[in-house]
Amino acid sequence: MSVRVRIAPSPTGNLHIGTARTAVFNYLFARHHYGKFILRIEDTDLERSRPEYTDNILSGLRWLGLNWDEGPFFQSQRLHLYREAVQKLLDQGLAYRCYTTSEELDALRETQKARNEAPRYDNRHRHLTPEQRAVFEAEGRSSVIRFIIEDNRQIVWNDLVRGQMFWRGIDLGGDMIIARASADRIGQPLYNFVVVVDDIDMEITHVIRGEDHIANTAKQILLYEALGAKTPEFSHTPLILNQEGRKLSKRDGVTSISDFQKMGFTAEGLVNYMTLLGWSPPDSTQEIFTLESAAREFTFERVNKAGAKFDWDKLDWVNSQYIHNMPVVDLTDLLIPFWQEARYSLTYGRERPWLEQLVSLIATSLTRLVDAVPMTKIFFTEGVEFSEEGSNQLQQEGVKATLKAIMRALENQPQLSADTAQDIIKQVVKEQKVKKGLVMRSLRAALTGDVHGPDLIQSWLLLNQISLDKQRLNHAISAAN
Repeated sequence: MSVRVRIAPSPTGNLHIGTARTAVFNYLFARHHYGKFILRIEDTDLERSRPEYTDNILSGLRWLGLNWDEGPFFQSQRLHLYREAVQKLLDQGLAYRCYTTSEELDALRETQKARNEAPRYDNRHRHLTPEQRAVFEAEGRSSVIRFIIEDNRQIVWNDLVRGQMFWRGIDLGGDMIIARASADRIGQPLYNFVVVVDDIDMEITHVIRGEDHIANTAKQILLYEALGAKTPEFSHTPLILNQEGRKLSKRDGVTSISDFQKMGFTAEGLVNYMTLLGWSPPDSTQEIFTLESAAREFTFERVNKAGAKFDWDKLDWVNSQYIHNMPVVDLTDLLIPFWQEARYSLTYGRERPWLEQLVSLIATSLTRLVDAVPMTKIFFTEGVEFSEEGSNQLQQEGVKATLKAIMRALENQPQLSADTAQDIIKQVVKEQKVKKGLVMRSLRAALTGDVHGPDLIQSWLLLNQISLDKQRLNHAISAAN
């Protein structure tokens, strides 16, 4: 049997990290078994579905490297298939038209509430005669289509994550609506029904999704059987939880993949972290995975039943590992959009070779890509703001003379290199009879405004290439005591 799995997001919002993690598990399982990973867009909610959300989902999956083998298929373009399947169930007596009004349903719920009963439909229109249906239609009532669920039915399946699962028909809320109300035809087919029709049509062998779909699975198994199809295998993965142990939601802040992207996470780092949200590799010491290496190891035996808590510190650490090991050329490509977003000028000497030198300077200090913006501000601005420590350094005895000596030495250097920069520092130490530490701290304060930062010599060389070092030294001399 060839494995065929699907990810089926709804375009009623941006690609959520929970959906993306489900996509990762589907992708890994498909690649592990050399199967197919199918993308289906469940856009039958016409009121809430938006094309911009579809675009966000597609671009998010591509950015993560979760390239699909078939699709995207759109449910809104397949309505004829769903209505044909509904009609088939009507013809077989497995579904029926229900004319119960919203007011009657409200009254039923109030009665059940007063009795402390769980809300469920009482199947009152399951056995209407043609004459009774004609009376309701003469009254102008529209009808939903309900699928018959027998109370005494036992639904059993072997979940690849959770083991043997049991549900009773009586616990499923009564006969299930599979199509919305319509006066004289089959109305809009609903989620639980259309996904089954799609899975049958697309020959899905394994349905991998979050544990919040377990109750849906019990209903859908009955639909597979009613439509005469083989039931796929099911895997219900743990939910992603916040630090309080509740399902991660918009209230917890960032949850969409595009937001993670804007925050400076790499696609590889985020996918790696999502892989570890609910799955543990055979080698518990290994935490860095590419999609390809994770796919070789991925099995549902190692997927946890318990919810996976989202850990920002762990995500930051995983992300930093990818940044620190990324080739400078690739990292520069990723950082340029962040500099452009910050409106940093990439002209006047700050072209590609200079940018790559800057990236080499800061790469090992980055946790997220966006960290490069404040970290490199001093290289993209004409002037410099002095921190309290930087300002205090400039007031130290001998600093003004030291900076003037550096300026004089620079005049004799047509081109600064790492060696000549070191020679200037040695020369000033000897000439001014001061400690090297004072020269280094003063030079750093003059060039960057602070006494802490990336490698001083490399920073000086970068500023020298864009003719900012002398300008800043002169400014610092004016500010020095």
